[in-house]
Amino acid sequence: MAEIQVVHPDGLEVEIQSGAMTRLAGVSEGLTGSTGIHLAIATIPPHCASSPHYHVNCESAIYVVKGHGRFVIGDNLDQELPIGPGDFIYVPAEAVHQPINDDSEDMEIIVARNTPVEIVVEVEPAKS
Repeated sequence: MAEIQVVHPDGLEVEIQSGAMTRLAGVSEGLTGSTGIHLAIATIPPHCASSPHYHVNCESAIYVVKGHGRFVIGDNLDQELPIGPGDFIYVPAEAVHQPINDDSEDMEIIVARNTPVEIVVEVEPAKS
């Protein structure tokens, strides 16, 4: 039987770097043995972005803690949604997206997924 665990900030698992975005997991298969959920905090530096990408095998729920920017979406990354503190974002599986920080401070987002291990595919931005 799984046990309740508390993961403190100094115990977070460095997961990925996507573009300028770094993500630290607090709940993951490797860190806590989770089998159906994943939770992480991602940081995007000022005036930077993650790589455009999609997740093959999971939905994502995102909460913007800090920072203002855009969530660029669509197969051609041709739609922009403004995002800021307090916003929740739902991303279905296989939906191309790219968070962009337009602020002069770090953007912090909490990312939850319905699988402990994700399959990510990075895509090339559309050419004009």
